[in-house]
Amino acid sequence: QVQLVESGGGLVQPGGSLRLSCAASGSIFSMYDMRWYRQAPGKQRELVAAITSSGRTNHADSVKGRFTISIDNAKNTVYLQMNSLKPEDTAVYYCNAQHMYTENRYWGQGTQVTVSS
Repeated sequence: QVQLVESGGGLVQPGGSLRLSCAASGSIFSMYDMRWYRQAPGKQRELVAAITSSGRTNHADSVKGRFTISIDNAKNTVYLQMNSLKPEDTAVYYCNAQHMYTENRYWGQGTQVTVSS
């Protein structure tokens, strides 16, 4: 069983920055692809960014150039650095771990990000 705990959300003004963290319960990144999703009120959950065990990253077009996903293996933590935030980035952000070879997937509890002046 994998446990994921997100932190780092909050209220920020447009143009500001936040860094989200997702701490995993152990050294899982060699076997799991890690992803950040978000869900805004009344909208479907959408994929924001992903990183594979080999370090290959992918970012949604809506955040490309502003958000960056990364991993610190020593800390068993995946990050989402968010710069130039916009009101439309307001959502609950979820960390997700998808096993590379099975259907096993795990979710964190979510962290709220609100971009408003």
